Amino acid sequence: MAFVITQPCEGEQAGECVTVCPVDCIEQGKDQYYINPDICIDCGACVSVCPVDAIVEEYEMRPEEEPYLAKAEAFFGVE
Repeated sequence: MAFVITQPCEGEQAGECVTVCPVDCIEQGKDQYYINPDICIDCGACVSVCPVDAIVEEYEMRPEEEPYLAKAEAFFGVE
C-alpha cells in the first residue's frame, strides 16, 4: 500500500481525494475514507488535495498511525 488515510479524516470525510483519484481506489467507509492497496498506483494526487492532511505514505507513517493501515486492510479484506 502506497498511501494510508489517517486520523484527521475520521468524521471529516471531505472527499476531495475521491474526485482526483485517476483509478478510483478511494472508498468511503463508515467513519473515514480508505485507499485500496490493490488498486492504488502511487500517484499521490490525493495527498495534495486533502484539506486535513490525513494522507501519508506508508513508509512515512508514525507508530500512532499504524492502526489506520490495519483498518484499511481490514476494510478491503487484504491480508
